[in-house]
Amino acid sequence: MQHLINRFLSYVKIDTQSNPTSKTIPSTEKQWNLANELVLELKQIGMTDVSIDHNAYIMATLPSNITYDVPTIGFISHFDTTPDFSGHNVKPQIIYDYDGGDIVLNVEKKIVLSPFYFKDLQQYKGQTLITTDGTTLLGADDKAGIAEIITAMEYLIQHPEIKHGEIRIAFTPDEEIGRGAHKFDVKKFGAAWAYTIDGSQIGELEYENFNAAEAKVIIKGKSVHPGYAKGKMVNALSIANEIIGILPPEETPQHTSGREGFFHLHHMKGGIEHAEFELIIRDHDAKHFERRKQLLRDITNELNKIFGDCISLEINDQYFNMREKIEPVLHIVDLAKEAMNAVGVTPIIKPIRGGTDGAQLSFMGLPCPNIFAGGHNFHGKYEYVPVESMQKAVEVIVKISELTATKQF
Repeated sequence: MQHLINRFLSYVKIDTQSNPTSKTIPSTEKQWNLANELVLELKQIGMTDVSIDHNAYIMATLPSNITYDVPTIGFISHFDTTPDFSGHNVKPQIIYDYDGGDIVLNVEKKIVLSPFYFKDLQQYKGQTLITTDGTTLLGADDKAGIAEIITAMEYLIQHPEIKHGEIRIAFTPDEEIGRGAHKFDVKKFGAAWAYTIDGSQIGELEYENFNAAEAKVIIKGKSVHPGYAKGKMVNALSIANEIIGILPPEETPQHTSGREGFFHLHHMKGGIEHAEFELIIRDHDAKHFERRKQLLRDITNELNKIFGDCISLEINDQYFNMREKIEPVLHIVDLAKEAMNAVGVTPIIKPIRGGTDGAQLSFMGLPCPNIFAGGHNFHGKYEYVPVESMQKAVEVIVKISELTATKQF
């Protein structure tokens, strides 16, 4: 346990926040700091073919230790953290033998991680938790996944009696801004399928995610003295508010769950002369997804008729539901389920209410379900991870590797 803790803590203390406004890959120079450390570590534990390309994509191989052919499989995680919350100067705290009550993250700022609000905490009583100090995120998304993959590879290297085929691993930049797979070389990776170790609570196994698009609306208004504005003023902010008001109010993130889709307004700025806002559009169902995009187009077209073509709309698809690509090879999900059951983890199969590198990779020809890394409350100061969940993720990776060598595909 302590070895896994130490490895994880060494990663989260390195700031790797990505930047959506950057045009480079990786989007921030500081991601190289952890990337280069990981390359050294992979070589030190005995991985072969360790490489890092000019975009900071890391790949490495654990050679097969059997004499017969089985498919090459892969495990993938990302080393960037979200731009939504600070990842600078992370000061993790370790709570041994958690008593089930409130955890004071920061006395001075009165920040408390409470099971009254975060009910998932209740299932980890008696376990070891790693939390933030209330001023930053933790970075379990997805440095826990990296720690688990490397620990599993190290274990397999140290235990050659566990038979396995060739295993490829990869660590990527910029997943948090939707670009983690953009420069991923699937052919070079050379796996028949892979698993992203990037899920949340213990047991999660996901092969269905949102279809996703981003929309940007720009409105050009006309500013006139309000006392003499009748028939002349075009208030860009009012039109922006009207567009948002037409969208279904119950179809927002705070009102939806499961497979329900939504529109999410996340940035807005402007004045009378100029206003703009950005939305993300999400739905698991492909037909509903297309209807959502069309609704936004229809609203724009109707209001342009009224206000004189002052609204411009740009919609860009981001990623699609990987279920379409996973269902034809569902045995790779069954393999993960079998591995979880074998190590005492109950599989929790549910759709991801978000995206994953695995979705893009699946459409690039690398089927890639998502497995738990163990963390909770990602992207904020209440993030935490139970160490026992991380240990189980290591066991699942090892067991998948072992089981692959016993199957006929």
